[in-house]
Amino acid sequence: MTVEYDAVVYDLDGTLVELDVDWDEVTAKAAAVLSARGVDTDGMNLWDVLETAETRGLREKVEDIIETHEREGARTSQRLAVADELPVDVPVGVCSLNAETACRVALEIHGLDGYVRALVGRDTVERHKPDPQPLLATIRALGTEPSRTLFVGDTQRDRRTAQQAGVPFQHVDDRTP
Repeated sequence: MTVEYDAVVYDLDGTLVELDVDWDEVTAKAAAVLSARGVDTDGMNLWDVLETAETRGLREKVEDIIETHEREGARTSQRLAVADELPVDVPVGVCSLNAETACRVALEIHGLDGYVRALVGRDTVERHKPDPQPLLATIRALGTEPSRTLFVGDTQRDRRTAQQAGVPFQHVDDRTP
């Protein structure tokens, strides 16, 4: 499965584990921070809210809301089938749109932390997926090259991230029986 690659990087939520998070609730709470300051959030998804919060100097408040829910959801998360392929015969990283602390909690809860050599969350580097920066930072930490690393994820955002980073991509559904 990994013989042709020097490393594998996994997304976390929806790939290795399923965080127990009500994303609609998180979005509503995060949007309320902006709405309280007169910002129209109609039609915004959570990531739009976070980006708008950044431009308004409210990122920290919104980030705290999201991260709190992610950490709580990590504690009661469900391990997914692809996690059972760990350990693999090459170095492993995790590149996630979730906060790094939540990723660490989920990996520890499910006994996966010992298999992961590099972890980059939404807040580890300046940009987040689909920007290639977090994936490339994960790959650098693993000491390999983008073209020699497989990124496994569950969303179009993951696919775009891989494409922009010049990294081979595989959808999680193609890895599980």
